[in-house]
Amino acid sequence: MDRALVEELLRLFGKAARAHQLYLPNNPVYKAAQDALRAGFVPIWAEADELVLTFTENEVKHAGETVLEESTKSSDSLPWLFYKDGVRELRFLRGFDSEELPKLLDILQRVRKASPDEDDLLTMLWQVDFVYLRYRYVDMTVEPTVPLTDGTEFVTDAESVASGATEQTSRRFDPAEYASEAEETKESRSGVVSMADFDSTLYFLDEKEIEYLQEEVRREYTSDLRQNVIAMLLDIFEQQADSTIRIEVADVLDSFMLHLLSAGQYHNVAYLIRESLISGLRAIDIVPAHAERMAQIPARLSTPTALTQLLQSIDGAADLPPAAELIELFEQLRGSALATVLEWLSRLQNPRLRPLLEQAAARLAAQNTAELVRLILSPTREVALEAIRRAGALKTPAAVAPISKVLKDGDATLRTTAVQALAEIGSPSALQVLERAVDDGDRDVRVSIIRALQSRAYRPVLPQLESIVKGRAIRDADLTEKMAVFEAYGSLCGNAGVAALDGILNGKSMFGRREDSELRACAAVALGRISTADSRAALQKAANEKDVVVRNAVGRALRGVTS
Repeated sequence: MDRALVEELLRLFGKAARAHQLYLPNNPVYKAAQDALRAGFVPIWAEADELVLTFTENEVKHAGETVLEESTKSSDSLPWLFYKDGVRELRFLRGFDSEELPKLLDILQRVRKASPDEDDLLTMLWQVDFVYLRYRYVDMTVEPTVPLTDGTEFVTDAESVASGATEQTSRRFDPAEYASEAEETKESRSGVVSMADFDSTLYFLDEKEIEYLQEEVRREYTSDLRQNVIAMLLDIFEQQADSTIRIEVADVLDSFMLHLLSAGQYHNVAYLIRESLISGLRAIDIVPAHAERMAQIPARLSTPTALTQLLQSIDGAADLPPAAELIELFEQLRGSALATVLEWLSRLQNPRLRPLLEQAAARLAAQNTAELVRLILSPTREVALEAIRRAGALKTPAAVAPISKVLKDGDATLRTTAVQALAEIGSPSALQVLERAVDDGDRDVRVSIIRALQSRAYRPVLPQLESIVKGRAIRDADLTEKMAVFEAYGSLCGNAGVAALDGILNGKSMFGRREDSELRACAAVALGRISTADSRAALQKAANEKDVVVRNAVGRALRGVTS
């Protein structure tokens, strides 16, 4: 088989593994990398039905020839990734690329991110139970092991390993012989200090010193080195005024942030963004181009594409990251993220994530009023809806003009939300907009407007309410709208409205007919709101009304007036 085909396949395998780690499955880069890798298998299958790769610490070999060599021993090194867990050979069978390729990429991603107490590579391979992939390995848990040589079968049996080790270490430890040899060595090397002289003080540290050393070792092994790396890079940026160095450091930090995001290191991402802004301000002899380049790093997280992928990943995760880390991360978002955050509030599936994102939305809206006002007229309905709500909660006077356009042209839900926001803002201009919309075509919107103006005791709307009360259209309205109109009228009209309401409650037509029960009951409620002597007298006239609905409404109104 042509060696170049295998080298190209491994190159494509590395790119696919990185794309699998950095991007979500619906990302075009992710799909393109996997398609390219599958295409790389096609010329292989044209020449053979299987592909055999062997691994050393730094090399991948095929048919005895090195097809990939990497000098570093890290999780990014493909040879070392397999070698360190005992895998010495992979055998790919025809059909692997179409059936089991994503499974192997998933395993490699998990191994790179796995902690010491998680499963190793061999366990993960065994759990998947591959059909088109064979692997040979050395059991790393058996001690001592027999070194592998060319042509030797891989040893996995503990008994055979132990027997092999016995042949290699047939000489046993003899204390007497060791003491004799030590004495001879001491005599032959006079003047050289021997550790045997300190046998009586073998444990020469006291308990506190031992505990201190153990604690320091534990702290060293558990400390997060990522922040140290970030700090060193930022120190270089601040101290080195050379343009090439600063641009390179900024590029490295930008790439490093993407790696941290893909690894779920949100605390470190927040640290990187926060410190990069500070470094961009205090670096020596900084030029505007360098400062702008550093400012692009925090802005990148707030772009719609990056933030959408981040929120999608967090929302779909089985376990939510610690709330403190997410809050710290969301605090680094910029004003350009507001539209994405508002849109995602209506799409979230994880209820534990919602309050954290709500908090971020409130902060962004309060700090970016101009952006919030602009989003009220967003073509994305969910964004506009959330922007109107936020503007109302913040009582933003600048939002009255765009909200008035929504109240005029939006759908019923948007108009109802706009009414609530204008009522919360409560400025004269906001209430004037509501006054002009009292005759809205939707019943729910009309009721919301009337109740909002009533709650604000907005008397300029009284002539319109009086016209509605005396008009014919209210007779055909449903009970909810009738009640809203009469309650608002009774709250605003004062004693001047008693005559009109008394006529509805107690009056008769020229043919002796009264108004319908619902309308008369609403008039009684309105008279109860006025709560004057004249209104009480009007209610007393209907105290013995035969109609149960009217009589009950009058009774409740009189109790309210009396109290």
